[in-house]
Amino acid sequence: MQLPVDLIKNELKIFEDRFKDAVRSQTPLLDRIMRYVVKRKGKQLRPMFVLLSAKLVGEINDTTYRAASLVELLHTATLVHDDVVDDSLERRGFFSVYALWKNKVSVLVGDYLLAKGLLLSLDNNDFRVLQILSHAVRKMSEGELLQIEKSRSLNIKEEVYFEIIRNKTASLLSAACAAGAWTTSNDEEVAKKMNAFGEKVGIAFQIKDDLFDYNGEKIGKPTGNDIKEKKLTLPLIFTLNNVEKETRRRLIYIIKNKNKEKEMVKWVIDVVEKTGGISYATEKMNVYIGEALEILHQFPQSDVRNSLENLVRFVIDRKY
Repeated sequence: MQLPVDLIKNELKIFEDRFKDAVRSQTPLLDRIMRYVVKRKGKQLRPMFVLLSAKLVGEINDTTYRAASLVELLHTATLVHDDVVDDSLERRGFFSVYALWKNKVSVLVGDYLLAKGLLLSLDNNDFRVLQILSHAVRKMSEGELLQIEKSRSLNIKEEVYFEIIRNKTASLLSAACAAGAWTTSNDEEVAKKMNAFGEKVGIAFQIKDDLFDYNGEKIGKPTGNDIKEKKLTLPLIFTLNNVEKETRRRLIYIIKNKNKEKEMVKWVIDVVEKTGGISYATEKMNVYIGEALEILHQFPQSDVRNSLENLVRFVIDRKY
């Protein structure tokens, strides 16, 4: 499925130019790293949600572009820091900043991106937008720390899992939608509604990522990465709660002690599939998508609404 960008093609080009300006630095090393980061940008889903959410309720303006840039600056900063935390040498199929410039530089680059984002908003008096996004950054940190704490015991209840991904993954997407809508409506109720919409899409987005760990080989991606990293995802949590005690003990033993052994990881994946973990997670993902679209359909029918709906469909139909 293609990304539905036709309605905001021109706006995306303006955003990209402004984002490049936003990360530019007078320090040669930093500017070189920023050019590397910009050149290897991802799908830019979050800025798309900002722009379409804004366009849903008004005319895109300079505040909207700054909100989209702030979202991308914060997202990029968290990815750079995540690669240090996860000791990850690869990002989007290329060497990560951490792989090329190591710990100290990576941490400072992430800090620089956060500072640039703060100043972009403060220098232009975009206080409400900054407030919306700052809450998201707080939640992301809390979600990451909660996951680290709970993963040690490998005993996460489903409600805790949803608390983790609501904070860790969904908060930035929900803030992107709320901030975008705010920039063109200045209406708290509209922003709140789009925040709820974005949260549900963000949860579905994370569940889709969870599912890649079990069916990635069908599209040429490695499977079992989350298992190797001892991350408890929804298919695995469902399985641990629905198998016999002996199987559960063996699953936990493998995840803790044998998570690098290919045959052991494959056994875990097979058990998850047979127990219905993949089907259960898929069903949950579709429930959240349905709830997100219910909120979206409270807005008048329009080409912009259709594009947002198509973007939501892309989130769950994407192959990577």
